[in-house]
Amino acid sequence: MTESKPPVRKTDVLQGTLDLIVLRLLEQGPSNGWDLTQAIQIVSQGILSVNYGTLYPALHRLEAQGWLVAEWGTTENNRRARIYQLTVSGRQQLVEERQSWRRFATALDHILGEG
Repeated sequence: MTESKPPVRKTDVLQGTLDLIVLRLLEQGPSNGWDLTQAIQIVSQGILSVNYGTLYPALHRLEAQGWLVAEWGTTENNRRARIYQLTVSGRQQLVEERQSWRRFATALDHILGEG
């Protein structure tokens, strides 16, 4: 008899982690919002889910902070879309966000008794 794994539940992205996720994905190259939502689901193996009502305000906020630039372009499907790209200060912010996340994860490990 084989044991079945429990079904994977989709989880909304924790508040405060979306910036880190977006910056990390854009570190790999320019992307549009739809592709970012798909990449989040694929890379997280279907566990994380981000809706457009959450993603686009985050993209606009990151752009306003100077961490992203956006311009209109054409997707692979020949659709007009905003293409977002990481700036130099966005790359620096990604380093800071990673360090902050690692500190948080270490603290959480200690609280859960796993650190």
